[in-house]
Amino acid sequence: MRKLANEELQRLNVDEFKKAKKTPIIVILDNIRSLNNIGSVFRTSDAFLIQKIYLCGITAKPPHKDIQKTALGATDSVSWEYVGDTLGLVQKLQASGVAIFSVEQAERAILLNNFQPEPLKTYGLVFGNEVKGVSQEVVSACDGVIEIPQSGTKHSLNISVSAGIVLWDFWSKLQG
Repeated sequence: MRKLANEELQRLNVDEFKKAKKTPIIVILDNIRSLNNIGSVFRTSDAFLIQKIYLCGITAKPPHKDIQKTALGATDSVSWEYVGDTLGLVQKLQASGVAIFSVEQAERAILLNNFQPEPLKTYGLVFGNEVKGVSQEVVSACDGVIEIPQSGTKHSLNISVSAGIVLWDFWSKLQG
């Protein structure tokens, strides 16, 4: 096997990305502390043609060198907006027909491998703070909770890893 050269990857430029049909997913970052995590979520969102990212609460906004370090330019391709109040945003998106799910460990959570997204529906996925997770008021307002099954001793994943797992899973299920 031969590794592909960058020129062979058929990468979209920023203008092509903005015009491309997006995956019907909105990412909502609820009080993310780490600038590197924020940048990583931008980069993953670019990889899966995510519709938009909302940065909420204490979540930092581009441009910032530590976000750029991991985003590698994805802050230019992926549409984003800062909204201070996560709960208010969730309610506004729900009123416009977006199904909102927290990615969290909670009672009656649906395991990610058992969740089947509907192809014509837009989903908002809320990822929470590195220590406290998604705030309880936001979890309570969501249409549901999706949990990533884990078998080890920690039952805890980095937020950027969680986003990568969930966004890939949704993207792959919606491709079928």
